[in-house]
Amino acid sequence: MRYIKINPADNVAVALQDLQAGEVVEGITLSTDIPRGHKIVLHNLAEGENVIKYGFPIGHVTRPAAAGTMVDHSCIKTNLEGLLEYSYSPALVEIPEASLKRTFKGFRRADGQVGIRNQIWVIPTVGCVNGICEEIVSRFKAELCHSERSEESSVDAIVAFPHNYGCSQLGGDHENTRTVLADMVHHPNAGGVLVVSLGCENNQLDAFRELVGPVDESRVRMFATQKVSDEVEYGLQQLREIYAVCSQDKREDVPVSELRVGLKCGGSDGLSGITANPLLGVFSDWIVAQGGTTVLTEVPEMFGAETILMNRCQDKETFDKTVSLINDFKDYFIKQGMPVYENPSPGNKAGGISTLEEKSLGCTQKCGKSIVRGVLKYGECLKVKGLNLLSAPGNDLVASTALAASGCQIVLFTTGRGTPFGSFVPTMKISTNTPLFEAKPRWIDFNAGVLAQDEPMSSVAPRFIEAVLAAASGESVNNEKNGYREIAIFKSGVTL
Repeated sequence: MRYIKINPADNVAVALQDLQAGEVVEGITLSTDIPRGHKIVLHNLAEGENVIKYGFPIGHVTRPAAAGTMVDHSCIKTNLEGLLEYSYSPALVEIPEASLKRTFKGFRRADGQVGIRNQIWVIPTVGCVNGICEEIVSRFKAELCHSERSEESSVDAIVAFPHNYGCSQLGGDHENTRTVLADMVHHPNAGGVLVVSLGCENNQLDAFRELVGPVDESRVRMFATQKVSDEVEYGLQQLREIYAVCSQDKREDVPVSELRVGLKCGGSDGLSGITANPLLGVFSDWIVAQGGTTVLTEVPEMFGAETILMNRCQDKETFDKTVSLINDFKDYFIKQGMPVYENPSPGNKAGGISTLEEKSLGCTQKCGKSIVRGVLKYGECLKVKGLNLLSAPGNDLVASTALAASGCQIVLFTTGRGTPFGSFVPTMKISTNTPLFEAKPRWIDFNAGVLAQDEPMSSVAPRFIEAVLAAASGESVNNEKNGYREIAIFKSGVTL
């Protein structure tokens, strides 16, 4: 298969491979070369006529476009503008409960949550102590290398998570920092946590303790570096005691209903909405059928496809929350004096994505057909199972951090251009095309590009499900193998 017409109503097809002038597509001879992922005009389009892909308008052409030519960002303009009024028109598809219930090997925590990793995290309350946190971790790892303690331990990583914030912030930014760090303290992938404070920052340790609430003090420790004589040695002693407890944790069989999976895309291309994102959609519906949870975010990349999500909301209350999710983010753009609908990046455009509508219609396929059960604010933790929507921007690091902070134990990340980063939970990369998978084996964990090479979804999806369950049961994904783990907290206001 060299090209695809996604929906019968479409007036463009998409090249699945590089096509040459003279080849025939839908009975039309190509007059130009068409790179993989780009759109082929199937009949003459007059200036101002809509381009239809996925069965929906993705914008209009700014000049006439002849059949057999390529249309891209240079000649397509978005149809989106201003704020919209929405009405609730339910179109609900109930995903039947799975008859065969699956399990994975996870860590059952005392609070009832389940982790897919047993790690110890060192979290600074403020960027001023980033270096101290990293030194404590480095020295503790060196200790383990020269001892026998690690041989029988179930602790799979000890990680410091530096960040820039915790001081010189006001209002919402200050609360975002505190909330995300508190979410990390309670995350089930952390068997133990050491919180390191400076002592004079805005994010005061006593107030942060109050926000975090009750913890198991054998696993969660906090201290201010200004109040101890040797902060590194003090931190090392805290880690030694935490490690002694966490190293006894064991994996056990846990139902898939306990899985909470973040859905994310980045560095998208023209195949994202054809291969990898639909694969995640099938997986999302499978998890929901198992009684589990998936979370879709990147609110600016819902613009243009938001009504599809709104009409999948379980009730009017959830619909109203989704409307607020969308409009609040549009207001954020407007208050910053930024255009609301100019989203595709240079990499997106080079890969064949021309407008925000096109990007959004591909992006939202990651959540399948399930009913929307919950809507979360930034930093808010999951409360209901099933498909949830989460407020966060499209930025890869910020959105992936937000997914993890909501309680997701793993993030599934589709990409057509490739990216090596990882958030503070396993961040599994799924390529939209085979050339990327072959070029970047240290980045990509699973190749969805075979869907563009005639392998059916019916055989790819089961393989993908097994790959995710293997990761949930402890098999490292590439960002973990490479040691790429970081956090990025959403910031919108002033820095003092």
